[in-house]
Amino acid sequence: MQQFNENIPNKNIPDEIRQVTLKALSFYPQLHDVQIDFVFKENIRRSVMQAQPRFTSLLGSRKNRSYIINISRCFSLKGKKMVIHELPETVLVGWIGHELGHVMDYLNMNSWSLILFGIGYLTSKQFIISAERAADTYAVNHGLGDYILDTKDFILHQAGMPESYIQRMSKLYLPPEEIMEMMENRLSE
Repeated sequence: MQQFNENIPNKNIPDEIRQVTLKALSFYPQLHDVQIDFVFKENIRRSVMQAQPRFTSLLGSRKNRSYIINISRCFSLKGKKMVIHELPETVLVGWIGHELGHVMDYLNMNSWSLILFGIGYLTSKQFIISAERAADTYAVNHGLGDYILDTKDFILHQAGMPESYIQRMSKLYLPPEEIMEMMENRLSE
């Protein structure tokens, strides 16, 4: 695990989530030199967090591309509004780790592929499933399996989310059983 120091120049992280974000980043040494801005938003449509390349950086070289991870400032927990950084640490590390999995996926794409990816994500449920499962897979393969499981358990069983949201999450993301199997396979390698 790579140690990310407190004042890394290419990461903009709100103070409230600095420690959990640095912990999640420590599982991805490949992202050490990648510009990533973590930004609180008041409302993200149908999501709590979302990772994407900065559109303006698509015009330059892949090496100089930058990314943004939007994070909803508030989260509804069992019908009560709470600020996101008050969620359990393991849940936040897993959630941010999942979003960093998207960034890892984006690193392998050229600008045109990323534009097509965005279109696919907006227009195809099967494409969304593939992208979300790829992000989970990156996270598990980088050692974040336990955190991803904690995040899924929190969303599916503890947060008091509407049944429609739980069903959507169950369809889009890797199921816990598959994550545990991936973790076992990773240990036996």
